Amino acid sequence: MPVVTFDYEDFISLLGKKLSKEKVLEKIPMIGADIDRVEKNELSIEFFPDRPDLASVEGIARASRAFFGFEMGLKKYDVKKSDIELVVEPSVKKVRPYVVTALVKNVTMTDELIKSLMDLQEKLHMGLGRNRKKIAIGVHNFEPVESPFVYKGVDPNSVQFVPLNKIESMTMTDILKNHEKGVDYAHILEGFDKHPIIFDKNNNVLSYPPIINGSLTEVTPFSTELFIDVTGTDRNAVNYALNIVVSALAERGGEIYSTTVKDADETYITPDLKPKEMSVSIDYANKILGTNLNSKEIDKYLAKMGYNTKNHSEKVVTVMIPAYRADILHEIDIIEDIAKGYGYENFESDFPTSLTFGKTLKEHNLHEALRTIMIGLGFNEVTTFTISNEADEYKKIGLSEKKHAEIENPIGEDFSCLRTGLIPSLLKILNENRHHPLPQQIFELGIVVDDQFKNKYNLAFAKIDAKANFTECKSYAESIIRDIGQDFKIKDCTHPGFIEGRCATIVKDNKEIGLFGELHPKTIANFELEYPIIAF
Repeated sequence: MPVVTFDYEDFISLLGKKLSKEKVLEKIPMIGADIDRVEKNELSIEFFPDRPDLASVEGIARASRAFFGFEMGLKKYDVKKSDIELVVEPSVKKVRPYVVTALVKNVTMTDELIKSLMDLQEKLHMGLGRNRKKIAIGVHNFEPVESPFVYKGVDPNSVQFVPLNKIESMTMTDILKNHEKGVDYAHILEGFDKHPIIFDKNNNVLSYPPIINGSLTEVTPFSTELFIDVTGTDRNAVNYALNIVVSALAERGGEIYSTTVKDADETYITPDLKPKEMSVSIDYANKILGTNLNSKEIDKYLAKMGYNTKNHSEKVVTVMIPAYRADILHEIDIIEDIAKGYGYENFESDFPTSLTFGKTLKEHNLHEALRTIMIGLGFNEVTTFTISNEADEYKKIGLSEKKHAEIENPIGEDFSCLRTGLIPSLLKILNENRHHPLPQQIFELGIVVDDQFKNKYNLAFAKIDAKANFTECKSYAESIIRDIGQDFKIKDCTHPGFIEGRCATIVKDNKEIGLFGELHPKTIANFELEYPIIAF
């Protein structure tokens, strides 16, 4: 979870009220946090990752003012108009389609603000931005550049500029290969022939998102006007990130100015700090919380959590949600905040009204017995992903595709279906461990999805060793069958993934329920392995 470290005196300055350090440490956890560390005046607070608006001392101070009763209700920020424009060209749509911008004036770049802004940017990149894949934030000194700006896709070999923390001009391709940030984040742009870039009116480079800013707009201790851009693949996420950053700067006296983004036939003004509305059922809230709160009491507790309410009735409260609260997705999220405003310490504890006795599931004992057997045979247990792909499940082991569960909108070609067997998963683990010494022997008791789209538990093992052979595999199979006390038969069979004559099936009640043997060299090569493998 994100840990926010800040100076107590800086926090009190932002809070605007005198409060002892002991009282701060006592009250802040009730908002939804844990005290991580306290060293003299340096406080480290661990907040739950669903609250990116609390990833800075400015956001914590804002929430604390409401929760402590100093300034309850929705915090409103003035947004002034500017003539700044940014034009989005179609060339960037396939790689990183969304962008929002803002200008913040009257900024005083204190040491505390610089540290807080850098920390906030990185925490938003990691959490809300999924390590910059979903969103990336650029903060620029506005003075050297001019509007209108252009956001477009370009050939990475066609543009060069001096990136942040460098003194020489580099092409975008060079940055990906040789700049520290380029090496770290090049994978995000892999496979795209056009890369996103932001130019100003005079073709100066502001940003190469999500990689690096240009050195021209580097923020210094003397910067007073900050231009912020947020680009990404999720429209809601880029808007929330911009709102969180500009509202944090406004907490330190910054003045927010709107900008105009022209995107094909659509024109929109950002940042949009208007609150959203959501209706909450009073009966539902009381049912969930086990309380008997009326609308006025709910208003009070929501005000402690930074909300306003309107359109009261005996049944429903309409809640005004701050534009920086990215975590409010459902009515239940607001009910959670009612509970925090009410105070968890005020909920009465009680004993369960009925007693029940649990017992293990029928198959649990069999699963545990199988695990014990496999460990006794010298195998290490692994757990692998249920999501796989057709190449691994069928092509690499020589099978024709059969009916299987496909993923409708896969994130990539490696995650396109649910697995139908465990052996490909084990072979991928062996592939990842090629640099470790042999022998390696692993097993998994995991879920596969059959052709009726039902989850089933399967047992599989694989062993890679220069001396692995069918006889050894057969002895393992017979040991497993014997130790679970079942009556099975073993019969010869052929399977394209195994060497002919060194493969057998396990039969129970005239039904084939498993197979084992030596893998075919072609199967071994398909998984980029080099030594004999036995599998079951």
